[in-house]
Amino acid sequence: MNLYYTLIDTPIGQVVACDAMGKLCALEFVDDALLEIVEFVAKAAKLTPKAEETKVLAQTREELTEYFSQTRKKFTIPLLMIGTEFQQSVWNVLLTIPYGRTISYKDESIQLGNEKAIRAVSNANGKNKISIIVPCHRVIGSDGSLTGYAGGLHRKQYLLNLESEQNLLI
Repeated sequence: MNLYYTLIDTPIGQVVACDAMGKLCALEFVDDALLEIVEFVAKAAKLTPKAEETKVLAQTREELTEYFSQTRKKFTIPLLMIGTEFQQSVWNVLLTIPYGRTISYKDESIQLGNEKAIRAVSNANGKNKISIIVPCHRVIGSDGSLTGYAGGLHRKQYLLNLESEQNLLI
């Protein structure tokens, strides 16, 4: 079986999108690490990488374009979140954070039923392979500060600013 991938340009840099079994399994900023990202995901999913745009990857491109043009608040792309049971539970909490809102790592830990698991939750957020769509950028420090983002804090700030604007069409 193949891991299909394609590059997508965004206003904050190029991302690689990966499709495993008809589901988006990775969306990461490239920053000169395309091969490492694809090889990591392919190994984790036990698939052979192939540069080809599938239906899911075309949908990802379209929905990202709409998101960045502020005409989309929710993504409808089928997801395959590859990780441990705990990581997946953390990422599922991320999917519940509404567009334009933020929560703290502590809030996320409380939602998972363990207020003291802040560090583990933060670590799991950092391992999220589906950037933007699984919105780890919406998690901030308890004091309101920007903390950690695999794509860089400048991108996290951009995404939060994009989502906070009021001129949305949908």
